[in-house]
Amino acid sequence: MSERAIRIGGASGYWGDTAIGPFQLVEAGDVDYLIFDYLAEITMSILAKAREKDPQGGYATDFISRVMKPLITQIAEKRIKVLANAGGVNLQACREALEQVAKDAGVDLKIGTVEGDNLLPRLEELRGMDIREMGTGEPLPDQVMSVNAYLGAFPIAAALDAGADIVVTGRCVDSALAVAPLIHEFGWRPDDYDRLAAGGLVGHVIECGAQATGGNFTDWDETWEDWENTGFPIAEVGADGSFVLTKPPGTGGAVTPFTAGEQMLYEIGDPGAYALPDVICDFTGVTMEQAAEDRVLIQGARGYEPTATYKVSATYPDGFGCVGVFTIAGRRAAEKARRQGQAVLNKTRDMLQRAGLGDYTKTALQLVGTEHLYGDQARPEARENREVVLRLGIHHPRREGADIFSKEFVGAGLSMAPGLTGLSPGRPRPTPIVRLFSFLLDKDAVPVDVRVGGEPVSVPHTVARGNGVIPAGSATPGPTPEAEGETVEVPLYRLAVARSGDKGDKANIGVIARKPEYLPYLRAALTPAFVGRYFSHVTRGEVERFDLPGTQAMNFLLHESLDGGGVASLHLDPQAKTYAQVLLDAPIPVPREKPAEWGI
Repeated sequence: MSERAIRIGGASGYWGDTAIGPFQLVEAGDVDYLIFDYLAEITMSILAKAREKDPQGGYATDFISRVMKPLITQIAEKRIKVLANAGGVNLQACREALEQVAKDAGVDLKIGTVEGDNLLPRLEELRGMDIREMGTGEPLPDQVMSVNAYLGAFPIAAALDAGADIVVTGRCVDSALAVAPLIHEFGWRPDDYDRLAAGGLVGHVIECGAQATGGNFTDWDETWEDWENTGFPIAEVGADGSFVLTKPPGTGGAVTPFTAGEQMLYEIGDPGAYALPDVICDFTGVTMEQAAEDRVLIQGARGYEPTATYKVSATYPDGFGCVGVFTIAGRRAAEKARRQGQAVLNKTRDMLQRAGLGDYTKTALQLVGTEHLYGDQARPEARENREVVLRLGIHHPRREGADIFSKEFVGAGLSMAPGLTGLSPGRPRPTPIVRLFSFLLDKDAVPVDVRVGGEPVSVPHTVARGNGVIPAGSATPGPTPEAEGETVEVPLYRLAVARSGDKGDKANIGVIARKPEYLPYLRAALTPAFVGRYFSHVTRGEVERFDLPGTQAMNFLLHESLDGGGVASLHLDPQAKTYAQVLLDAPIPVPREKPAEWGI
């Protein structure tokens, strides 16, 4: 790692994250840059609807009210630069709100904006391009709520070069907020692929806030004593892209190769071909070393030419959904709950037919408390619990159909199972279903506009175009030979840590061996076929496995395992947040003498 280092604080992992992070980083983090990630695909559709109702809406208002208003004076005094994708679909309104906050506080800050991601005004033009969905090949839907390209880091860097103190963007790839300061500070160019990949890793590790510093960690009982003050991540980055991950002094959580490694694996597919707008990253050779307490040195990312296209995500409406929840207690609680759920569906289906509304497009009946998320791996005794939660969900093409379910779900409260109580007040409300439609678009078709203080800025490297080829996948379907001789089974959590997340309708589960000597046994047991069977209750597609030898890790990608993902899903866990916890109970065969030898 080079001598000079830039300190970047990851202050927000999503719109709704705790407000404690920015205060920690500004008051005690000694950071040069503060980055905020607010936007997800569904968030864009929510913001688009907000702007329809109010011309001054459509951006992440929390960025103004919960962060910049209380902290702008300290940010200005400490000369901390702020980067946020808070602009949503109304960058100008966000900029004006920031200008008012600065004026009220009596501080002079230059505000930059990066526009061009919002392609909704060009919808008819896009229809003439024969756009096709990346995974299914389907054409662009008739009704579209939002269309946004994932922009890269160079336009943000250009705003910094022009003197911006704060830069707000619309949709950009999350890690671009961390890569842009490094381009600006170290003069990285579009063909510095290894450095850009290293910067992409910086952004990927800190973009989800405290998930890199002990939040959502497998060994949660090592950090829970100070969950009230879990520290937010700081990356100390050198000119070569290597960095030390740390957190503000005196905060809770932990920074170890495992906390950092879990976050590196979070929500990725092939770690050897992680595509960003500015570079294709290879994380398979990344190493993580404990340099000191709460300090981990991370290096070894490699980069390749980027593609010639941007990924673009559109959202579109697809009917209405409604989910009702009851708590049911007493003996044979699960049986009562299941029968009540089936009865409500039968009853409302009859009512729908009589009203000429047609059947539901999708239903789901789940019993929380019976280890529903474990599928066939659930313990038999869990089904005998005397207290369960009935979660009953439906999708219907029309609001009137969802309304019938909403009213009848509550209306069954006195006519079916005894021992029933509400889990939340009132009846469940029908909500619009928003689906995701992703496609690729040539970068030349997405002009980017950068401004600082309202004035246009020249962008020397707006678009990083490559040869359009993503490297061949590094999946490893072949298992390591199984251990010979007599074996015993050890639960996976004693041999590894793990974290899971979502990629559209795909789930990923990253697994890191606690010690290198455990890895051969993990690879032998955790084959794609085994993981597919373990999650057969949710997975409809293939399972791929990828190796990351630098961190003694594997990443599993479970295709078609989230019922469409996001709000289009009726799964109990539509974002695969629980999948790693389920897998950590899996039995791993090892030679009989190994547990004693390993001291586990």
